[in-house]
Amino acid sequence: MIDTTDNDRWARVQARTEDASDPFFYAVVTTGIFCRPSCPSRTPRPANVRFFDSATGATAAGFRPCRRCHPQAIANPGTSLMADMARFIRNHADQPLPLSRLAEEAGMSPFHFQRRFKAEFSISPRDYQAAERLTMFKGRLRDGENVLHATLDAGFGSTSRIYEHVDGGLGMTPRAYRAGGAGETIVHATRETVLGPLMMAATERGVCFVQFGETAGGLLAQLAAEFPRARLLPAGPEASQPLDDWMAALADHLAGSAPRPDLPLDLRGTAFQIKVWRFLLSVKPGDVVSYGEVAEAIAEPRAVRAAASACGANRMAVLIPCHRVLRADGGLGGYRWGIERKRALLDAERR
Repeated sequence: MIDTTDNDRWARVQARTEDASDPFFYAVVTTGIFCRPSCPSRTPRPANVRFFDSATGATAAGFRPCRRCHPQAIANPGTSLMADMARFIRNHADQPLPLSRLAEEAGMSPFHFQRRFKAEFSISPRDYQAAERLTMFKGRLRDGENVLHATLDAGFGSTSRIYEHVDGGLGMTPRAYRAGGAGETIVHATRETVLGPLMMAATERGVCFVQFGETAGGLLAQLAAEFPRARLLPAGPEASQPLDDWMAALADHLAGSAPRPDLPLDLRGTAFQIKVWRFLLSVKPGDVVSYGEVAEAIAEPRAVRAAASACGANRMAVLIPCHRVLRADGGLGGYRWGIERKRALLDAERR
């Protein structure tokens, strides 16, 4: 039975009204669903009702959000519902997921679901699923599966479909990825910058590696470790001349005489990492965010450590500005290429 202290809340459920000074949710044990007090659903029996102060508490107790009143979406506008849908896509990435099915799962029209999802993740549901499939596919290749079996297990249907999703995810053909870059040509250049030696490398699809180091030899060793069986070619007349121009543009930016160059990027990472990196590209020069704010921005508020790890896994120094992420207390935190470089980049942008 409802406790006497919950009489007022029960009255509001019966009247289908809400009070901003006392937000709460009610769950029905016979249906396993929780709702807002204003939900238009049929009023349950009082003996079957439990009250919660937050949507998180109701979820933790094993109740599902109502598809009519979307209690999670109201508790944290747009974010929780879309985060749930992102998890749904991730858990069913190997299955056909037309927009109509996803919209029905979310209790929304296809048009509004597509718009809300893209607003939260800066990526369409279709592209999100493709990234998750690619992550699954890469894991199977690393585990030793052949390309055909890995392709089918990841839900691509045929090997030809893989090549439609290579750009921005795998960074090279499936067989080349499994073989450590065998058969791929990666062009590289190293320049001395105001922050020390910097190497940039690119596949035919775009920049895949930008790293600071102590020596040109050390940087080349790092590149070789990333792509142990690729053909590494110094930029020059016989290689890819645009890389020299890109390198010069980045060096000018570091010297403070030019804006950050907008270069084609050959991103390679998990779907989560790519979400973090894409968000970082939206952080303006001179602005900073915390690791917690990064996690919130990609609708994964509890994944603060994972967001920090994604920043640490970034291979694109400066081009993907992970230096703009600080600790919650305003401290610099870590930086793959040294705290002094991070401080110098931030100071230059603030000036």
